[in-house]
Amino acid sequence: MREQPGDLLLIRHAKATGQAPDAPLTPEGAEAAARLADTLAEAGITRIVSSPWRRAVDTARPLAARLGLEVGTDGRLTERVLSGADLPDWMTHLEASFADPDLALPGGESGRVARARALAALAEARDPGGVTAVFTHGNLLALALGLDHAGWAGLRNPDVWRLDGEGRAVRVGT
Repeated sequence: MREQPGDLLLIRHAKATGQAPDAPLTPEGAEAAARLADTLAEAGITRIVSSPWRRAVDTARPLAARLGLEVGTDGRLTERVLSGADLPDWMTHLEASFADPDLALPGGESGRVARARALAALAEARDPGGVTAVFTHGNLLALALGLDHAGWAGLRNPDVWRLDGEGRAVRVGT
């Protein structure tokens, strides 16, 4: 796989043990991150930027080691907080938030606000002379790509999407 200068590779982290910011990858997730490094090694990546949450950084590390690059972090790439409260029916609320991008639950962030921060981070991360690999989380990735709830539900761990300089997104086989 060889991308074009200015392309972004948007990558959802590999499988983790949980949703907390410090949740590590599962053994299966660590193996998937290593395979991902092999897959992306020839993509022309010149920069790696990640959410600072452990599962995203741990997914980026094998690729960074393989390419001899540092993993930069950007707090704007952290997962969207749907609510400040623990919601047993969170899936219903998540689906509603895709239908209404301005829906913000108490202590949470609307889809519109989360998408705006993601797009600002992506614009800053883009290397016009190379390819940037961006490691983030499922809900934020779906919002950045303009996916609906079904698109979010179809994301994999890990998942890779190419976003070109014209704003066109396509899933890349992993």
